[in-house]
Amino acid sequence: MKRQGLISALISVSTVSIVIVFVISFTIYHVRLIGPAVILLGLIPLIPLKLSGRTVKSTGADIVFGMIDTGILGIAALIGASFAGVLGAIVGGAVGDAITDGFAGLFEGKVAESLRRHGIEETRTPLSASMGKMSGCLFGVGIVLTIAWSILNIGI
Repeated sequence: MKRQGLISALISVSTVSIVIVFVISFTIYHVRLIGPAVILLGLIPLIPLKLSGRTVKSTGADIVFGMIDTGILGIAALIGASFAGVLGAIVGGAVGDAITDGFAGLFEGKVAESLRRHGIEETRTPLSASMGKMSGCLFGVGIVLTIAWSILNIGI
């Protein structure tokens, strides 16, 4: 496997972050599109993984962690915002993040065990851990926003 060290991961995270911010800056005011856009953005961190020779399966534990962590955080932020506006969203997100890290860690560990049991190399590197978690976070919150704003019409 090539290009999986700290410098490579830092360059990848920075590049992917710039792309994400750029795309979000154009979609942020299109409420019905933001969730699906964020889900699609979840595919972008998988590109550096593939370029490094890593399989997406090998980062499954990190993706699951990110999805659970940020998906539930999104729910907590939406609930906090509905009760106390911006401050509620910040507190809901911060407290939600602490709680979801614990729950997401449970599932991350379980998936890592399962991957190892099935002979899939899941040893973490700076690149695989960062890109896997980034991808999962985008998938998780994108799904939550899609459900909240498309089906439940929250915030419209």
